[in-house]
Amino acid sequence: MQERRTVSVLGAALVMGLLLAGLWVLEALDQAGGHQLDSYGIHARELDGLPEIFTAPLLHAGWDHLASNSLPFFVLGFLVLLGGVARWLWSTLISVVASGLSAWFLTPADTIVLGASGLIFGWLTYLLARGLYSRRPGQVVVALLVLLAYGSLIWGVLPGAAGVSWQAHLGGAVGGVVAARLLHKGSDRNVARVGQAYSR
Repeated sequence: MQERRTVSVLGAALVMGLLLAGLWVLEALDQAGGHQLDSYGIHARELDGLPEIFTAPLLHAGWDHLASNSLPFFVLGFLVLLGGVARWLWSTLISVVASGLSAWFLTPADTIVLGASGLIFGWLTYLLARGLYSRRPGQVVVALLVLLAYGSLIWGVLPGAAGVSWQAHLGGAVGGVVAARLLHKGSDRNVARVGQAYSR
């Protein structure tokens, strides 16, 4: 997939800043409303709860939960967005769906899963796998920097602390790799073929 429209650093920062501000506003509304918005989280194993895979990443279980997700949400989303709006949208959608389905299917029944961490894991593995698939120097450097800064998060795909959805993390991580493969696999070959076609 070729992406011609790029996003400026300022534009990406503005978009991610507004999205992050939106998460904080939603949490404020949730707190003021007695946590009624939490019902829009993923209701594990309930068929009528499947649509909530799209609303769950916007909600958090308190200020501490949101605060812990805020910096990686901004940084990783910002780095993905710099690669283009279409790729940001596709990688986000694939990560959200994969994370949500994993949380819905693997989490014990009578559990509500919410938070942006599944999406964050998707962006993380997307950036790492993108460097491997594209082999473009700039993207490889970004992958290495992301690995150094956030590589320790990968362990979150394994069962660990109570109340933390490793299922959502695992699904998001798989989704990020899938997105990178779909959006970047063979991109260098496509560029070479175009160059050959014009050189005739």
